[in-house]
Amino acid sequence: MEKQTDLRRVFWIVIAAIVLYVVLDAIAQSLPPYSSPIRDAESDLAVGPYGYIMAVNFLNRGFLALAFLYALSRTVKAELGTVRGFRTGIYVFGVWAVGAILLAFFPTDVPPTPVSWHGAIHLIVAALAFLGGSFGALMLSLQFSKSETLRNVKTPALVISALSVLFLFVGFGTLTGQIGGLTERIFLGSVLIWQLVVSFHLARRRTGVGQVAEQ
Repeated sequence: MEKQTDLRRVFWIVIAAIVLYVVLDAIAQSLPPYSSPIRDAESDLAVGPYGYIMAVNFLNRGFLALAFLYALSRTVKAELGTVRGFRTGIYVFGVWAVGAILLAFFPTDVPPTPVSWHGAIHLIVAALAFLGGSFGALMLSLQFSKSETLRNVKTPALVISALSVLFLFVGFGTLTGQIGGLTERIFLGSVLIWQLVVSFHLARRRTGVGQVAEQ
C-alpha cells in the first residue's frame, strides 16, 4: 500500500524557517554586545552573552536548507524518475547547509581578538559554505529547464543565484572593510531569497508536485 507525502508542506516549512531566520537575526542584532550590521560580520552575533540566539539561527539556516534540498530532490525524482543533472548542485548546495550547522559549534573571533583554533575552523567552514550556497544555487537553477515543474521559476532563480555569486565575491573583497557586514548580509539574503522564491513556487502548485509515492 502506498503512502502519499505532501512535499508542499515541507516547502511551506522552509518558508516559515526563512522568516524565523530574519526575526532571530534582528533580535540577535539588537542585543548587547552591540555590533554594526554595516561593518561587522553576522558571525559576531554568536559571540557574547546572547550568542546562543545566533547559534540557534545557524542551525535553523542549515536545517531549513537540508529540508529544502530534500523536498526539491524528491520533487524532481517524482517528475523525472531521477535526480541526474541535479545531483552535483544538490551536493554543492549541501555544503551550504552542513556548513551553517557547523558554524553553530565553532564561534568566530571578534576583532581584535587573535585567531583561535575554533575561529580558524569557523573562517574555513564559512568560506566553503558561502561558495556552496552561491554556486550550488546557480548549478541547480541551470537545471530547472529539465523539469516542467521548475521551468517557470528558472529565470528568477537564475538571476538571483547569479547575483549571489556576484555578491559573494564583492563580500570577500570587502570582508575587512567598513562595509564588510553589509555586503555579507546582502549575500546571505540573496541565497535565502533564492530558496524562498523556489520554495514558494513549488509550495503553491496544486498539480505536478508534492504527491510522492512511497512504498
